[in-house]
Amino acid sequence: MQKIDAIIEETRNNMTICNACRYCEGFCPVFPAMERRRTFTPEDLKYLANLCHNCGECYYACQYAPPHEFAVNVPQSMAKLRVESYRQYAWPQPLARLFDRSGLLAALALAAGLTLILLIAIALNGDLAALVTTQHSGDFYALLPHNTLVVTFGSVSLFALLVLIMGMVRFWRESGEGVAGLGDAESWQQALKETFSLKHLHGQEGAGCTYPDAYHSHWRRRFHHFTFYGFMLCFAATVTGTLYHYLFGWQAPYNFISLPKLFGTLGGIGLLIGPAGLLYLKLVRDKETADVRQMGMDVAFIVLLWLTGLTGLSLMLLRETSAMGVMLVVHLGVVMALFITMPYGKFVHGFYRLLAVYRNALERNRLDQ
Repeated sequence: MQKIDAIIEETRNNMTICNACRYCEGFCPVFPAMERRRTFTPEDLKYLANLCHNCGECYYACQYAPPHEFAVNVPQSMAKLRVESYRQYAWPQPLARLFDRSGLLAALALAAGLTLILLIAIALNGDLAALVTTQHSGDFYALLPHNTLVVTFGSVSLFALLVLIMGMVRFWRESGEGVAGLGDAESWQQALKETFSLKHLHGQEGAGCTYPDAYHSHWRRRFHHFTFYGFMLCFAATVTGTLYHYLFGWQAPYNFISLPKLFGTLGGIGLLIGPAGLLYLKLVRDKETADVRQMGMDVAFIVLLWLTGLTGLSLMLLRETSAMGVMLVVHLGVVMALFITMPYGKFVHGFYRLLAVYRNALERNRLDQ
């Protein structure tokens, strides 16, 4: 508790000074939300931390930033508090601590372990030799039956969804708004528009973020778009494939111009471009505006996303060759690792940030009434 108390005190001190100065009030939604408060509870500060998009512009504009004796560093203190909120809201806690401490190593080890488990399952079924033959070229279900995949990945997905919901419930409950506060349709419309357009990564007057350094750039927003919509297209490929199978009775493999293939291909390309770009920006960014302790967690999620895109596209290209079986198992292992680690890594920031953006819209609309 001592560490989070120190971070809360640091963030409160920053916000108190910022609330007196208000030079940065037009930079992002954090500062107008800050100005609606005279004092800052730990719950308020965690809300503001998740509303912060970590663009860093306020740091470069601040006259009280280090080496000034006030040492105001809003992006860094918000980043520290944000990751502490991830830990606090995560469930169950032992799993959260495992992935938090080990980061990339734990994620890669999990992907390798799940791949090995799938190989053992195939071997026990007597089909290990089929992994390196062309006998089942293009037919994934000849190696791993459809129902087996549905049960396995359905269970993992439901677990990830449960953990995410538990975290979001904890986050919202702490806000003090209650369930009734979630029913404002106008605020949801504004929040979803701001979130899906990444409005708060556009910077002042559309100039872009001061990221990875003090110069404005749109690349962070662009790479986020590639990543987010790449992931959503891959999800759409899975959904349409499921509808093809159960609703229309159309069995895989599907041809290249089918919706599952088109969605999967475009999504895979997005997951190659977006995460690679975000990783590069993260590695070269100004360390003064970051919490270096988050690097392992952030990189683990980015690498798993990139590997998902790489193995997925490789599987599509090699589906008619003897490498199809091995590539399928590797891809499934990576995807399962991604879903298991999602609720404990950087992925959750999207959900907490959506709730924070919604709460901000709710507060704005209440003032306008």
